Amino acid sequence: MHNVWMRLKGDFQLSIITLVGICSLIGITPYTVYRLLEGNLLVGGVDAVMVCSTCIAVVYAWRTGNTLKPGQFLAVVYSIGTFLVAIKLGVNGLFWFYTLILFNFFVVPPLQSAAATFCSLLAICIYGYLHPGVVFESLYQMTSFFVTCLIASFFASVFAYRGRRQREQLVELATLDPLTRVGNRRAMDSELEIALAEHRRYGTRYGMLVLDLDLFKEVNDSHGHKAGDRVLIEFTRIIKQSSRQSDRLFRMGGEEFVLLLPKLSRQGLEKTASHIRTSVAEQLKGPGGPVTVSIGGSVLDQHSSVDAWMHEADTCLYQAKEGGRNRYVISPTNESYGRTQGQTQLEKELSPAENQG
Repeated sequence: MHNVWMRLKGDFQLSIITLVGICSLIGITPYTVYRLLEGNLLVGGVDAVMVCSTCIAVVYAWRTGNTLKPGQFLAVVYSIGTFLVAIKLGVNGLFWFYTLILFNFFVVPPLQSAAATFCSLLAICIYGYLHPGVVFESLYQMTSFFVTCLIASFFASVFAYRGRRQREQLVELATLDPLTRVGNRRAMDSELEIALAEHRRYGTRYGMLVLDLDLFKEVNDSHGHKAGDRVLIEFTRIIKQSSRQSDRLFRMGGEEFVLLLPKLSRQGLEKTASHIRTSVAEQLKGPGGPVTVSIGGSVLDQHSSVDAWMHEADTCLYQAKEGGRNRYVISPTNESYGRTQGQTQLEKELSPAENQG
C-alpha cells in the first residue's frame, strides 16, 4: 500500500487517471445499471463501455507507467460517449460536456485536448442544428451552450497549462543541476538503482565512469568561480558530444561527474573512457590553459548494492589520480588499466608539470 501511495504522489498524471477510474466506477456505474434496467440500451451500453474502457486504461497505466496513451484513449472514448449520450438524452445529457472538458485538459496535452473538446462541441451543435428540438430547444440555447463551453475550455486550458508547466519546473529543480543542466545527485541515485534492478532481473549490462577534473580548484582560486563555471559547462558539452544518446551524465558535486552507460561491455567502457580523456585534453581550455580529466570506471557485475558499485569506480578514480592524473583506470580486474598511451600532440607539447595537471 505504501508503494501505491508513493507512486500516486510522484506521478500526477497517474493519480489523475486513477482518480478518473474511481469516479467512473462510483459515478457512472449506477447510471449504467439504471439505464439498462429502464430499457435504454444505447445509453446504458455507452456508459458500460466508458466504465470498462476506464478500468482498462487505469490498469494499463499502472502496469506500464505510460499515462499518455491511456489519457488519449479515454479522451476519444469519453468524447464519443458524451456525444452519443447527449443526442439520446437531450438537454440532460449536455451537462456531461463540462466534465468532459475538465477531464480532457488535465489528462492529455493542450493541443490534443483542445482538438478533442472542440470536435465534440462542434459535432453536438451540428447535430442539434440539423435536428431542431432533439438536443436543444432553440438556436439561442445551442449558442449559449457552445459559448459557455468555450469559456469553460479556455479557463480549464489555462489552469491545466499552468499546472503542467509548474510540475515540469519542479521536476527540473528536483532532478537537474542548475549550472550544467545535467542530472543532479538525486536523479543519479534513482537511475543507478534502476540500473541495478534491471541488471539483476534481466541481466542488462551497465558501465559507470566517475570523472573528476584535474586540479580544478586552481582554476577557481586563480581566475574566479565564474571562470570555473564556464569550464564546467564546456566540460559537460564535450562529454555529451563524446557519449551515446542513451548515456546519462550526472553531476555529483563540484567538479566530479558520473556517466552511466547502458549495454556496454568492459572493452566498450575502456574505449569510451579513452575517447573522453582524449577529447577533454584536446578541447577543454581553461583561463590558464588546457584542463584534463581523470576517470575511474566499473562494469556492473556481482555488486551487492549501488554503493558497492560506486565505491569500486571511486577506487579506480583514486588510482588514476595517484598515477599522475589525465588517465583512466577501469575495473573489475586485479590488473591496473591506467592508460597514458596515445597521447595527443598537445599533450606532448606540455611540460611535465603541466601534463600532471
